[in-house]
Amino acid sequence: MKTKLTLTVDREAVARIKRLARRRGTSVSALFEQWTAGLARREGLPPLGERLRGKWAAGAARAPDARLDYLLEKHGGR
Repeated sequence: MKTKLTLTVDREAVARIKRLARRRGTSVSALFEQWTAGLARREGLPPLGERLRGKWAAGAARAPDARLDYLLEKHGGR
């Protein structure tokens, strides 16, 4: 069930969001729903940098890859 929501927003912000909705062929309400759904999904997640920190060790040994070796040699990467 849908319900109305009244927000107090700067006029320029309203104009920007209406233009964005028009460009995307959607409504301001749909954009707001998408935005809040995205916020809810990300709730509680640490910043991206923190989530990725330590995933790849600097200078870690990599598995041999003949194609990569060839391309690096060919294009002066080594």
